[in-house]
Amino acid sequence: MIVVVKNLKIVLCYLLIFTVLFGGNAYMAYLNNNTQASSSTPLPRFSVVIDAGHGGVDSGCVGSNGVYERDINLSIAQKLGNMLNTLGVKVTYTRTNADGLYGTFASGHKMRDMRAREAIIKKANPNLVVSIHLNSYTNTAAHGAQVFYKLNSDISRELGQELQEMFVEQVEGSRKECSPGDFYILNCSPAGILVECGFCLLYTSPSP
Repeated sequence: MIVVVKNLKIVLCYLLIFTVLFGGNAYMAYLNNNTQASSSTPLPRFSVVIDAGHGGVDSGCVGSNGVYERDINLSIAQKLGNMLNTLGVKVTYTRTNADGLYGTFASGHKMRDMRAREAIIKKANPNLVVSIHLNSYTNTAAHGAQVFYKLNSDISRELGQELQEMFVEQVEGSRKECSPGDFYILNCSPAGILVECGFCLLYTSPSP
């Protein structure tokens, strides 16, 4: 049995809402700080990189029915990306299938995977990175969502806290506060959040 959240649409909608709000703030900052902007100058398109955590042999946590975290992460990432695309947000994915980004599986594949994700993020030069993951625990009572934000980034912290407060209101069992996270993927962009969208109930050990 996999428990992500009681209503996955809540997670997606609030990720969407706050991403759009953040985008609006970015547009306003651009207008206020760029004296060359005019009615004939198009605004820069708000850009988001959506990172579906894990992939390939790195399946993440595995549920009792054999469902892999990597596949749930990808499903959430694609649904979020589709929603953002309809609003004109430029979306880049770090992966679009179940495979990892490490090339040939050998020693050091995890770091090669992360560096490949970093290269995608650097090329996209996004306003925001959203990394999608799941928590895991053997207790069936574990549920809720948790947000981590990039260290030393005020806008990431504010974004993460607002999103966490929304989760507290809407998703039972969510932590009250977001937390700083010194994650490789978040350090690839000026602003980023990592969202644990719920819990995968573990009855088998996660893959390496």
